[in-house]
Amino acid sequence: MERRRASSGSPFEPLIGFSRAIRVENRVLVSGTGPVGADDGDATEQMRRCVEIVGEALERLGATLDDVVRTRTYLIDAKDWEAVGRVHGEAFASARPAATMLVVKALLDPRWCVEIEAEALLRS
Repeated sequence: MERRRASSGSPFEPLIGFSRAIRVENRVLVSGTGPVGADDGDATEQMRRCVEIVGEALERLGATLDDVVRTRTYLIDAKDWEAVGRVHGEAFASARPAATMLVVKALLDPRWCVEIEAEALLRS
C-alpha cells in the first residue's frame, strides 16, 4: 500500500517524527492538530485555526472537510466546549462525523486550549 504524507510546516513534525496527515488508499488520518499561528487566541480563534490546518492537510491529500467521518477534540477547560463546538459544527455541518470531545490536563503548548484530530474516507 502506498502512503502519501502531508506536512503543515509545524516545528513539532520533524522533532517528534510524525506527519500532519497520511493517506493510505481511501483513508486519510490527520494527526492531533494544535492552533499553530493562533497560539494566543481565545477558544473560538484557536479552533478555527485548527480546522484550517486540518482542511489544508486534507486538501493536500485529495480530501475535504466533507469527507471527514471521525473527529476527536481535546480541551483544556470544559467551559470552552460550546465555543469550540460551534466552530466544529460550522466546519463539519455537511459531514456530521462521529465526534468525541475530551477534557485533558494539558496540551503540548501551554498556550493552547484546544487540539483536534480527524479521519476522512474518500468516496472514490
